[in-house]
Amino acid sequence: MTINVGATVNGKEVSAEVEARTLLVQYLRDHLGLTGTHVGCDTSQCGACVVHVDGQAIKSCTILAVQCEGANMVTIEGLADGDTLHPMQEAFRDNHGLQCGFCTPGMVMAAVDLVTRYPRPSEELVREQLEGNLCRCTGYHNIVKSVVAGAEAMAS
Repeated sequence: MTINVGATVNGKEVSAEVEARTLLVQYLRDHLGLTGTHVGCDTSQCGACVVHVDGQAIKSCTILAVQCEGANMVTIEGLADGDTLHPMQEAFRDNHGLQCGFCTPGMVMAAVDLVTRYPRPSEELVREQLEGNLCRCTGYHNIVKSVVAGAEAMAS
């Protein structure tokens, strides 16, 4: 059985016919072509698939697309303003908060959500709040540094 799922994604009205069992991450990647949201584990362990749905960060492998009918969503592709990166994206670039880049979209999306809730997070809070996002490359030091710098930039 297919269902038409309509939503606003990165400021644009979209819709696609999907099977009822389609995960949000599959809807974004396979039906809308937004491949910045990564599939890392399919078990909600890694956080590579974090997107914002109606203002909240969620792991898009944990929710069905049909549950997001009519929602307002933002993916990593929607953070930048044209060629101007979001302050958190700039902070990750400037502070070497990425290596292979696989976890980066989910980390950045989780970090933006974190800073929205806690505008000036401590390094300890950043480490605690990003527990659900795994990185196999960096050892987290530069990721934490990036989030703190991104928070400062977002506050400006």
